Amino acid sequence: MKYALIGCGRISTNHIKAAVANNLEIVAVCDVVESHMQDVLAKHGLENDASIKRYTDYKQMIAENSDIQLISIATESGLHAEIALYCIENDINVIIEKPMAMNIHDANRIIELSEKKGVKVCASHQNRFNIAVQEMRNALENGRFGKLSHGSIHVRWNRNKDYYTQAPWRGTWAQDGGALMNQCIHGIDLLRWMMGDEIDEVYGVTKQQFHDYLQCEDIGMAVIRFKNGAVGTVEGTTNVYPKNLEETLYLFGENGTVKLGGKSTNAIDVWNFADATDADADKLGFHEATSNVYGNGHTSLFADMIDAIQNDRKPYVDARAGKRALELVLAIYKSSFEGRPVKLPLDDSVSSMDFFGGFDK
Repeated sequence: MKYALIGCGRISTNHIKAAVANNLEIVAVCDVVESHMQDVLAKHGLENDASIKRYTDYKQMIAENSDIQLISIATESGLHAEIALYCIENDINVIIEKPMAMNIHDANRIIELSEKKGVKVCASHQNRFNIAVQEMRNALENGRFGKLSHGSIHVRWNRNKDYYTQAPWRGTWAQDGGALMNQCIHGIDLLRWMMGDEIDEVYGVTKQQFHDYLQCEDIGMAVIRFKNGAVGTVEGTTNVYPKNLEETLYLFGENGTVKLGGKSTNAIDVWNFADATDADADKLGFHEATSNVYGNGHTSLFADMIDAIQNDRKPYVDARAGKRALELVLAIYKSSFEGRPVKLPLDDSVSSMDFFGGFDK
């Protein structure tokens, strides 16, 4: 399957790694900064591969390579929707890095156009493929938790000024969002997914405590009322001194309690069920080794997307899943800035730009 990458920044190495691991034929890469392309290819020993074409214009890349079947989009977040819609219009399947868009309108356009054109769209929420996350999900789908009481996600990370000066789009409302939209959206996706997806109401608080050189928040907290009666809480921040501490996901049911921990929900810290079996003893203490906080999930996500294309089925993490994660983050923002609970679903007009200037002193 012929593959191309648009955007060769921080996360792109995981995409190239996943493409290589899944035996995709990498025909092109694209970035407005030429050195970024060479840098990411060099990390995988591909810098001298003349068969991989380099482009600074993604439209030119698509025009000159009509046989591309799959593109992943790893640019700044504010360009995700525009590029995805162009790819879909050209009948190319896409993997879109999170968030899939910066507003509800664009997310809906991606869903509608892809379904109309019969093009597969995958939202890159790769942590769903973490082994620990899959174990929790299997227990949930098998009814082992019983009725859910509540759940919570804690993303306690660090991002300092050097991180933001590397790319000026970071921490802006148009191109990125803050801690919740960028760093915490994976955990927020997991919480909503595990808790049944359907949300009644969200109450959120966001603040800019230490990153006054940004437009957006560096801490956000929320309480979520799910339609199934369960309650969820979110804590997401980039204010942890001096480095990333943890990303933990808790799920509490009448017959089970599980805590996933590690730096990125890649470990099982608590595993208790009323119907305990011998196999459960092996779960506690499990830890999936990862080279960075992005985990190993991109390789599995790519494998699933390839299979979805070949067998004409929905990807495991489809465009609607990407919209749900985006919607919850935007709902937290909206609640915080309006100082009141917000009902879901959100109106088509809600956008990250609604909150521009909200933290100006």
